[in-house]
Amino acid sequence: MRPRYSLIIATYNRLEELKELLHSAGAQDFPMDQFEMVISDDGSQDGTRAYLEEQSFSFPLRYLYQANKGPGEARNYGMREAAGEYFLFIDSDCILPKTYLTTIDRCLEATPLDAFGGPDDCHPSFGPMLKAINYSMTSFIGTGGTRGAKKSVGKFYPRSFNMGIHRSVFEKIGGMNQLRHWQDMDFSARIYAAGFKVGLIPDAVVYHKRRTNLKRFFKQIFNWGEARIN
Repeated sequence: MRPRYSLIIATYNRLEELKELLHSAGAQDFPMDQFEMVISDDGSQDGTRAYLEEQSFSFPLRYLYQANKGPGEARNYGMREAAGEYFLFIDSDCILPKTYLTTIDRCLEATPLDAFGGPDDCHPSFGPMLKAINYSMTSFIGTGGTRGAKKSVGKFYPRSFNMGIHRSVFEKIGGMNQLRHWQDMDFSARIYAAGFKVGLIPDAVVYHKRRTNLKRFFKQIFNWGEARIN
């Protein structure tokens, strides 16, 4: 039987963060046989494969490996192999609240959507630096609320840190492009252009660890600036 959801995780040398994500997936208050996790590894050299092969999980997990081609192509690989009715993209540095899948499922039962997303937030256990970075990325004065706030200066575009699509979207418009950064924004724009119904699920929050120091955070923001031009 086809699972309801395929959680597609593109990862690259993020094993320690991936462990936290896997733990949170195993703590979901949602039937474990109704979702699978697809780890699409973009060439990690940090022991990700060995760790996953040694572990057992309470939910089905599939491990895919490709040479380093970028996160967009890693997610495309995951979509090609995923069995679920819906594909959920989660960044490997995110942690899921235990009600995450239940929240999404109830919303889709009440209001069917072809594509959707939720906000990212900071877990109370995160340190001051992560909390400051989170604020700069999610507050209205930082990004205008475009990352999943109920009030926003622009149209809501689902982002790949917390994004879902029905598999028919992939079958109709294909996958993400080869942009190294912001391929998810281009994907969202193409979803809108194809006429699919897109919506925000404001309670489907993920806790996002992001970059852990200012230098790495600056590099991320610089890359995003280039991506906006692209």
